[in-house]
Amino acid sequence: MATRNKSARPAGKTARVEVKNEVKSSGKPGSSRNHGTIEPAKGKLGVMIPGMGAVATTFVAGVEAIRKGLAKPIGSLTQMGTVRLGKRTDGRSPKVKEFVPLAGLDDLVFTGWDIFEDNMYDAASKAGVLDQRLLDELKPFLSTVTPRAAVFDHNYVKKPTAAHQSLKAFEKAMRDNDEMIAPSMVYAYASLIEGVPFANGAPNLTVDLPVMLELSRENEAPICGKDFKTGQTLMKTVLAPAFKARLLGLSGWYSTNILGNRDGEVLDDPGSFKTKEESKLGALEHILQPALYPELYGNIFHKVRINYYPPRGDNKEGWDNIDIFGWLGYPMQIKVDFLCRDSILAAPIVLDLVLLMDLAKRSSELRGLAIQEWLSFYFKSPMTAPGLYPEHDLFIQLMKLKNTLRYLKGEELITHLGLEYYD
Repeated sequence: MATRNKSARPAGKTARVEVKNEVKSSGKPGSSRNHGTIEPAKGKLGVMIPGMGAVATTFVAGVEAIRKGLAKPIGSLTQMGTVRLGKRTDGRSPKVKEFVPLAGLDDLVFTGWDIFEDNMYDAASKAGVLDQRLLDELKPFLSTVTPRAAVFDHNYVKKPTAAHQSLKAFEKAMRDNDEMIAPSMVYAYASLIEGVPFANGAPNLTVDLPVMLELSRENEAPICGKDFKTGQTLMKTVLAPAFKARLLGLSGWYSTNILGNRDGEVLDDPGSFKTKEESKLGALEHILQPALYPELYGNIFHKVRINYYPPRGDNKEGWDNIDIFGWLGYPMQIKVDFLCRDSILAAPIVLDLVLLMDLAKRSSELRGLAIQEWLSFYFKSPMTAPGLYPEHDLFIQLMKLKNTLRYLKGEELITHLGLEYYD
């Protein structure tokens, strides 16, 4: 969650990120040439994280390591990415963090909630993601980040009910301790009621509810989600657009994962896996559009499995067997074995979302929109306006993100038409 106006009052995968700033706006916003204004990034930017598990500790420890010059922000678009401006021949490609007024890493401060009392150093040591020698170097800082008491319940909400339709109904349900109010929704409510942006990195319905849209619009608190796109689904949103671009048919895609961290343990439960499965399965249909290409994608067998395997720890392994067919219907196969580190891939996503959601809050053009679809680049199941199908193609998502930044700054949008080079 991210804001620079008020401090959120409290009511695990590090699923939701709150950001707050202790300094009020000076009233002298920085201007973009054509599309609204962007207030300057002033003061400290507070990041509030429900759940101090593997992703959260890897993110916070990583930021501190980067600030101390011990590591580079690999994987972070806001820190290492560039954005092309104008024609290819113009030679203008500033870094994203130099093009738009993002908060600096030195301005980030951290807090959060957990059901365990471990400070960030102890939690990171138990998570086992980062080298212990690095954590020992960061111990003086990490030991100061301690959790607030968390809201917790084993139950989760599978679909919206009457309690989620309006602010009045939602607040009554909270007072009545209604089981339809999941803990994650309490964090989202506390954030949005204070005007604090809220990013949902888990596959749950935390902000996919009418009441959250209402709060987001009323308090100009941007929201986005859901489910960080890190491993196997990242590969799907790279490969599927390639098949579609070359009009190669797809008859089957079998995916299985082994994962040994807390996420793997939670997803070993069939009920918990169901939400994740829906998140993973949706990408192919939206990318390949079988209704438009029935001969190529109208009869796909798509299967997803996740298995808890403790020896693997945070190092997730995803296997994909992909059956495609080409010219004259001749079959071919692609096999992918992605040995990835779940939290290492997620941590830069958290950093980018913190900085870009804060930017959205400071942008007069974005903060009143509620859903920040331009950040779909980071999610398996992107939020969209009601009735609008999500865009899953990673490259279209990246173009959408960068064009939004160009738009805010009054720069020409990039379409890659290119005819002007041949006049």
